[in-house]
Amino acid sequence: MDYREALEIATAALLNLRNYTIDVITISRPSDLQGAVEISKIVSKLSPIIGNLIESAIARHLNQSEIWSEGCKWIRQDPGFPDIILDGMSGITPGIEIKTWFPLATEITARFRDSQTHFQANQTKVAILCWMLEDVLSGKPKIIDIWIGDGLEVAKTRDDRYHNPPHYIVVEPEDTRKRTRNLQQTNCHGYIFQGTDKQLAKAVKIVELWGDKAKEYSPARDYQMRLRELTGNFPYRLDTNFAKMDRICLPSLEKFKVDLLGSIYNGCTIQSWIKAISTSDTTALQQLIDPSDPNPM
Repeated sequence: MDYREALEIATAALLNLRNYTIDVITISRPSDLQGAVEISKIVSKLSPIIGNLIESAIARHLNQSEIWSEGCKWIRQDPGFPDIILDGMSGITPGIEIKTWFPLATEITARFRDSQTHFQANQTKVAILCWMLEDVLSGKPKIIDIWIGDGLEVAKTRDDRYHNPPHYIVVEPEDTRKRTRNLQQTNCHGYIFQGTDKQLAKAVKIVELWGDKAKEYSPARDYQMRLRELTGNFPYRLDTNFAKMDRICLPSLEKFKVDLLGSIYNGCTIQSWIKAISTSDTTALQQLIDPSDPNPM
């Protein structure tokens, strides 16, 4: 079994976690409308806890789903990238980066900043696991759908989507391979031009001198040196929203998001639950207290 086959098997096993309930925490059903309103405002704070629990659950699930090569075992890295790897495999190590999404809270805010240079063997998958509570505002966390893509495709799509010199540039991390593991840098960063119109006009002329393919992103050293010349000669601001999964615009992920929000959960579309909870719709919230009402909205 090589790393490619291991990833194929792991991907199939991971998709079997759809509708899997994580039996580690239970939120009690609210007893009145005020309780439902209060829970709706704080339930998103469970996301970091649920995310860590899901990573551990996936490693256990994969180890139970298949007999891997002798001496190999899926383990969770904390900290480390990717979140879980098939430890013990000789040669290239396959891994899965886990992102969780609680749609009642916000968009897919998880970020994917790692440089595409780390995925040239396409040895890493990215998985987004969408979870809800069983009864929307109560019950146990439940994985309702899963998206899985190639880390290399995500990174390339991200860089092509954001990079637009000199207005916006994506910069690779410094070469820190000689440093100890905890000091090594693997993340790209996005920078937004912050100069005057006169400075921008000058920067545009510089980029034009690079040639016809100036706007095509490249992690190559010579191209990155050009980008660093821009940041050295003109004012740029670090973009803290860089690499949000929801803004990468990867077609398969966009379709997943649209389909998920339109899917039915506990009698209504998830998009309807989002709207009802964000506006404290008492009619909808009453259904979460008294599920005997067949028409919540």
